[in-house]
Amino acid sequence: MSEQLKIGIILGSTRQGRVSPQVGEWIKGIADGRRDGHYEIIDIAEYKLPFMGEGDPEDAGVKSWAQKIDEMDGYVFIVAEYNHSITGALKNALDTAYQEWNNKAAGMVSYGSTGGARAAEHLRGILGELLVADVRVHPTLSIFTDFEQFHTFKPAELHTKTVHDMLDQVTAWSGALKGLR
Repeated sequence: MSEQLKIGIILGSTRQGRVSPQVGEWIKGIADGRRDGHYEIIDIAEYKLPFMGEGDPEDAGVKSWAQKIDEMDGYVFIVAEYNHSITGALKNALDTAYQEWNNKAAGMVSYGSTGGARAAEHLRGILGELLVADVRVHPTLSIFTDFEQFHTFKPAELHTKTVHDMLDQVTAWSGALKGLR
């Protein structure tokens, strides 16, 4: 039997009071019920990354981040929409590595006033430049209907099937691209 794929669930927000950890745990709970990969939450806040160009490439956080990204076969990004785009912290984390992202696949689960759709579209362009193949299925969560008082995550049941469909695509593409690395 071949080795399981390693899929990182990347929390894309570092803001105080963020809800991405709740969404990430929900995705991980669904993913852990599957048998197609090993899923791990990766919180960019834990790496204390300096802004691109301002830190030392030998910084322990930068090296640790690059190593963690390199270990993964694919990703699921938890994308918060701030001002119609991704967070500055996520953009910085993406820019802090390059080759470590190449020839891998990614899905995204976004949230915001329009389900985070605008941020997800921005992320697709960035991922293309990093040679990451993003998958089509994309669960979108409304800050108005999937969160109580904009903070407590209570997803509608219909999202579970969409998450499974997205994970099916992420694992299929991650496995297919493994031969390119």
